[in-house]
Amino acid sequence: MTDGEPKSRVQDSAIGSDFDDFLHEEGLYDETQAIAIKRVLAWQLAEEMKRQAITKVEMARRMQTSRSQLDRLLDPENDKIELATLGRAARALGRELEIRLTPDPTP
Repeated sequence: MTDGEPKSRVQDSAIGSDFDDFLHEEGLYDETQAIAIKRVLAWQLAEEMKRQAITKVEMARRMQTSRSQLDRLLDPENDKIELATLGRAARALGRELEIRLTPDPTP
């Protein structure tokens, strides 16, 4: 706060900041988004496998891949997954993978 500037004005300038702004400022936004997206996808795949009562062995067979590859796909910490692999997983569950561009919520 500078001399003569009302306290409320300084506080108001901080009201609009949020965690996304912090991540952008630190250069971590893109990496954090990728990790979050991968975690959600891994969770969605695992939940759909549970819902359909599909074992990992059966899922790997449907995807025509190894169990270890499936484990990497389902690992929320592993963000190095190819789109083709995600597409095969979706089809193995009778689903489609949808990827789309949306407007950036930050100006």
